[in-house]
Amino acid sequence: MLDRRTLLAGLTVVPLAACASMPDAPSRTLRLLTFNIWHNMGDWAAREPLLVAAIRAADADVIALQEVLEDAAVGLPNQARTLADALGGYRMHFVSTDPEGAPRRYGNAILTRLPVLASDSKKLEPLDDYRTALRVRVEVAGQAVDVVDTHLAWQEDAQAVRARQIADLLAWLPSDGTPLVVMGDFNAVQEDAGLNVLTGDRFISALPRGAVPTTLNPAKGHPDRVIDHIFAERARFTAGPTTLIGDTPTNGEYPSDHFGVAATLTLR
Repeated sequence: MLDRRTLLAGLTVVPLAACASMPDAPSRTLRLLTFNIWHNMGDWAAREPLLVAAIRAADADVIALQEVLEDAAVGLPNQARTLADALGGYRMHFVSTDPEGAPRRYGNAILTRLPVLASDSKKLEPLDDYRTALRVRVEVAGQAVDVVDTHLAWQEDAQAVRARQIADLLAWLPSDGTPLVVMGDFNAVQEDAGLNVLTGDRFISALPRGAVPTTLNPAKGHPDRVIDHIFAERARFTAGPTTLIGDTPTNGEYPSDHFGVAATLTLR
């Protein structure tokens, strides 16, 4: 017959053993990267492995790429496909205003290693600016999250055009309450009036103002401007560490004429 002390000792072991056997909770963090890869300008053969190395080091769950090119005339396969294949484990989604099957297509791409629940793309108004938005709905810790990649009008006096493009993008997105991240090359600093919707109360920037001097590569003749951004809904995410990637040359060469922006977000 067990005495009382033996019985109590046995009871204390049960919950501890149960806790030890419980699986780890799925991570609610989302690692993101946006990178304008400068299509095939400069020495693409030298830049390609540098891009692969920089992107791999970022270890992102979702990667937004801009200025992605495929061009049969010069024997260039889709650059996003090339990068996805080199990295391994990523699915590629691509959008262009050029029709499918055209020998030359230029646009934006998303690579992700997360489960994809849905994807969609849109040509943004005004159509004569040839801009697009690409959305993937991914699963993060059992929660659906919409991640959008875009590349907006470049002219310095195009604030109204950028505002129209952002309004068109947001109106196109599903209105089902899914947490939202919008990232890419906005061709504008956060103070630009065209970005007012994304720099207001609804969104936070993963890269705070003044955190870095530029996301454009000065070595390629660019002025210091922070125009590559990751905007996340304030009520749904907490922003963690954000870093630049591809900002150090290898044998005098850089991956791109932009630097990549890598950020960690946590679902609230």
